[in-house]
Amino acid sequence: MSLAAQVIDLQKDYMLGAVPVQALRGVSIDFPRGDFVAIMGSSGSGKSTLLNLLGALDRPTRGKYIVAGRDVSSMTDDELSTIRNEKIGFIFQSYNLIPQYTVLENIEVPLHYRTGYPKIGDREQQRIKELAEMVGLGERLDHRPFQLSGGQQQRVAIARSLVNDPEIILADEPTGNLDSKTEQEIMEMLLRLNREGRTIIMVTHEPAVARLAKRQIYMKDGVIAGEGIFPG
Repeated sequence: MSLAAQVIDLQKDYMLGAVPVQALRGVSIDFPRGDFVAIMGSSGSGKSTLLNLLGALDRPTRGKYIVAGRDVSSMTDDELSTIRNEKIGFIFQSYNLIPQYTVLENIEVPLHYRTGYPKIGDREQQRIKELAEMVGLGERLDHRPFQLSGGQQQRVAIARSLVNDPEIILADEPTGNLDSKTEQEIMEMLLRLNREGRTIIMVTHEPAVARLAKRQIYMKDGVIAGEGIFPG
């Protein structure tokens, strides 16, 4: 089995004032290439901490996180930045678009952080336009976020997550701010990307959204408590 990512005995400790908090307590899980996983759990269960570690946005206290055959947990800051930029795409609940940028400019943002900061050329510009068209925004290339609906802003975020052709897409409550019709459209888009071979790891609190993934993982008290759809 070819793995997109692997987590081995991952632990994350925080200090909450003077009180130590163990957010993750020895989590181990494999993510095969082409997987689509929904991570569920109540607030404080550890799902957001796990997603931050999977996105190389934080470092574990103990354990290993393997991406592309390399242990991310032992990388330097520069190496982490490279992994985030080349291997992982991010989709956030609040979209995280830059207000003064157009659709095209928001999609191209990750290109500015590539190793060596190469110039964005004609080929990259063409890819940005193709991605905008792919998510249905070909007629809104010059629009700014305030001129777009929530669903359209999330489409920009999806296009942005793909601009560096990542192997893994991390989606943090990607439908959390959307109405049911737009939620369905965004999930259909993620399912299409998964069918094309992308590995998608999604945090959600919505069972109906989680059911659309290939498998569901439920977290509780910093551990994986089970698999399958759970209430709440």
